[in-house]
Amino acid sequence: MKQKAFAERENEFWRALQNRDSSYEGIFYLGVKTTGVFCRPICSARKPLRKNVEFFPGKSEALHAGFRPCLRCKPMNTSGEVPTLVERLRRQVEANPSDRLRERDLIDMGIDPSTARRQFQRHFGMSFQAYQRARRMGSALAAVRKGVNVLDTQLDHGFESASGFREAFSKLFGTPPSKASHVHCLLAKWIESPLGPILALADDDGLYVFDWVDRRGLEREIVRLRARTKFVIVPGEHRVLAQAEKEIGEYFAGKRKTFTLPLARRGTDFQRQVWDQLLRIPTGETRSYTEIARLIGEPKAVRAVARANGDNFRGIIIPCHRVIGSDGSLTGYGGGLARKQWLLDHERKM
Repeated sequence: MKQKAFAERENEFWRALQNRDSSYEGIFYLGVKTTGVFCRPICSARKPLRKNVEFFPGKSEALHAGFRPCLRCKPMNTSGEVPTLVERLRRQVEANPSDRLRERDLIDMGIDPSTARRQFQRHFGMSFQAYQRARRMGSALAAVRKGVNVLDTQLDHGFESASGFREAFSKLFGTPPSKASHVHCLLAKWIESPLGPILALADDDGLYVFDWVDRRGLEREIVRLRARTKFVIVPGEHRVLAQAEKEIGEYFAGKRKTFTLPLARRGTDFQRQVWDQLLRIPTGETRSYTEIARLIGEPKAVRAVARANGDNFRGIIIPCHRVIGSDGSLTGYGGGLARKQWLLDHERKM
């Protein structure tokens, strides 16, 4: 469902919530700002005030917005009673949402990683790694979503504890929020789009990151970016971010084909060659990895071109979605093939 159409149905969703209408199961989830949890439409908990409710089309969106699953209506469950193993791991994540449990940690806990992955997928509709990543990212990105001026409010009612939030924020962005004003910062903004929220990072040099919040590898890229630049990343406003929000809105409205955003210098010489070629692909057209390799004078570097394409992290602005396989197949895309197809279809209609 397109984000605009979803937003236009919020009054309908509110009525469904009031009536606990089971026909809306799976159609939307609601986040309650005063408790920091998200629920199913049929949740039996006391109804929140309308101003404290936010609607989401899926569980992942709610998790990445910083909400945790309701213990009463169990919105993560997709089938039957939650197995003991799944509940144990869920509680472990909620106790320390900023921690990352790797396979070796599970083994040390006496848990078979493949069993955990399979059971989480079956009962929650996502892997254990995806769940804990969403909770970890969500706790830090919630500040980006609302902006630094309401950070204290977010801490008060959005998370299990303020200390847990600060730890997650510091691990991802490189500094506690209280100290962010004393160092050189990249400013971060959460931008809504018809295909889901986008995280944008920028400073006076231009745009560093512009990619889907739920994109696999985004957290790792933020950590790498921090290590390379020695900057920290905090929520805030910046002229480049304001321009990015304006131009991407025009793009999704079908009113803009090209972007005028300044791009910060980053990447290797080879990556920049690839990205420069991506910028030359006209809206509504595609190129293959083989064609890109030939255009940069490296005809045998097809795999390296594919890697550079995947390392873009300024999607849509640098249109890596316009690169497809030689046989016309969509091939990989960090934001998911469904988004890639949508973007290509959208651009062909412009």
